[in-house]
Amino acid sequence: MNNTKSTSEFQRASKIIPGGVNSPVRAFKSINGKPIFIDKAKGSKITDIDDNEYIDFVSSWGPMILGHAHESVINAIKETAEKGTSFGAPTMLESEMAELIIDMVPSIESVRMVNSGTEATMSALRLARGYTNREIIIKFEGCYHGHADSFLIKAGSGAITLGLPDSPGVTKGTAKDTLNAKYNDIQSVEELFEQYKDQIAAVIIEPVAGNMGVVKPKEGFLKALRELTKEYGALLIFDEVITGFRLAKGGAQEYFNIMPDITTLGKIIGGGLPVGAYGGSKEIMKKLAPAGPIYQAGTLSGNPLAMAAGLASLKIMNETDGFYQKLEEKAAKLEKGILENIKKTGTKAIINRVGSLMTLFFTDLDEINSFEDAVQSNTEKFASYFKLAAKNGIYLAPSQFECAFISAAHTDEDIDKTIEANYKALSSL
Repeated sequence: MNNTKSTSEFQRASKIIPGGVNSPVRAFKSINGKPIFIDKAKGSKITDIDDNEYIDFVSSWGPMILGHAHESVINAIKETAEKGTSFGAPTMLESEMAELIIDMVPSIESVRMVNSGTEATMSALRLARGYTNREIIIKFEGCYHGHADSFLIKAGSGAITLGLPDSPGVTKGTAKDTLNAKYNDIQSVEELFEQYKDQIAAVIIEPVAGNMGVVKPKEGFLKALRELTKEYGALLIFDEVITGFRLAKGGAQEYFNIMPDITTLGKIIGGGLPVGAYGGSKEIMKKLAPAGPIYQAGTLSGNPLAMAAGLASLKIMNETDGFYQKLEEKAAKLEKGILENIKKTGTKAIINRVGSLMTLFFTDLDEINSFEDAVQSNTEKFASYFKLAAKNGIYLAPSQFECAFISAAHTDEDIDKTIEANYKALSSL
């Protein structure tokens, strides 16, 4: 596989961009490699600047649930762009998007658009603190909620990948207001509530962890969390930036039938363009300016291009019969094939999967249920696997601690080729 142009372009980028990339995991640092620079994508395939084509399971880290460059989404962007790309004023598209989100997500009665997942989670924390008049937040080890200061305390995703779980620049004052509990360990949460009682504003969680690799909530864990927050008068925030509209029309809260107080969204609702949102009951959301005293603003929030692309995506998902069942069938087929390969090759590895989210962990453990479990994975073996998969035409996230995303554009042939490439890679490890 020829990567001459990508290597040259990375050298150029490294002179003018910190680390050569605009988001750390893209640097391929944890796999001791150099990034692949992408030229174009269509459907389930992605092509780099050296004209190597791959079956893509990064999916722009989740948004491309319909596949790349979907005709309806591209047409919506084109038609909207011809009218103007941004106004800094209200548009009908924003209301249409809000109505559709409220219709699809069970717990949301009112929603505010922003520009990224980080903005959504950061704003949700401010709202929770302002609404409860409390300051402390509980998060979970290994869950990543963007790069706002409050979240970079034992964070997942790129923070694990680069070995930077606590970022310089986060003040001691901010850090003391963030408490860490253990994912899937309700006792660790109970102990924090007993100690801090009426000081805790909210608990924020990825209902399915996607940033230490896919980690499922144990049976009853989310329900117990919902009951505990109610008991102590704290809000429950579901960070559904990844799971929103991916596991079901109503996201993880529909999938598990647990209703949070505030939900954060992103990725899919922008159809590939920068976007975020957060919502909840009217009672909570009316506290936001200009209706209430809690301030949050953004010039490009609800911008017409992102709204048009997201609406085109959501409408297809909402109106297509069996959309999520077909995704489940594709993901289940891929999981089954890889599990068979693991057995045939005697590889020490397991798969965690929920719907169309999946992670292959190289580990001696039988289960991965927490951050502590996840970080025991063999990252050197993953690095070798990543490179072998790429040589066989499979594009994966360059980190052991990320998801593979299955899209509606992946065909049976794509799945078969991926299973075959996986076998070749595992056999060569």
